[in-house]
Amino acid sequence: MSHQIIKDLNRRYTVKKYDSSKRIPAEDLNIVLEALRLSASSINSQPWKFIVIESDEAKQRFHETFANKHQFNQPHAKEASHTILFAYDPHFTKDKYRKRVDVEVSSGHLPEEMYDKMLGAYAFAEANTDENGFNGHWTKSQMYLALGNTLHTLARLGIDSTTMEGVDSELIDEQFKHELDGYVCEVALAMGYYKQGEDFNHGRPKARLAAKDVIVML
Repeated sequence: MSHQIIKDLNRRYTVKKYDSSKRIPAEDLNIVLEALRLSASSINSQPWKFIVIESDEAKQRFHETFANKHQFNQPHAKEASHTILFAYDPHFTKDKYRKRVDVEVSSGHLPEEMYDKMLGAYAFAEANTDENGFNGHWTKSQMYLALGNTLHTLARLGIDSTTMEGVDSELIDEQFKHELDGYVCEVALAMGYYKQGEDFNHGRPKARLAAKDVIVML
């Protein structure tokens, strides 16, 4: 298929070695971050926080979170141009959702007279909330929508990336406790450009199941 989107996605892969001398241009980074902000979520809940690691000091802090496990991902902490910590709110309350509905009205998207009806959509979150107020399974699912959107955006921009579920959530919470402020990070996304001649995964053909095995047309 010759469409540019398909070409971009065929070129996208999981980087194993980054070129630490290459940085994502500010213009492209701003596009990535705005696309991230515009990600879809159920009932427009946006139960997430994205911590962008850019400075050497922040990279060192992230590097230290690999002290106990997942050291295979540790080099990315310093070698990637940027890393985003994807965090979700494990206790997404109705009061927190109310702030989203406020923006629905103030942006002009939602007529003010529909405020209460929109607020009632919190029932979707409530259905996934236990007796202790925990709804992290639901909010984490929303966060993955943002991750997928970001991967696609990076592919379109020709920026390489590595999704890392191999991170230490407990040490991340220690290192970035202030920034997380109760949110939970269990996945990070390294971004930058592969190191020529040292990334064994670069340039290999796609390995995906055939369309007939995963797509059902009715």
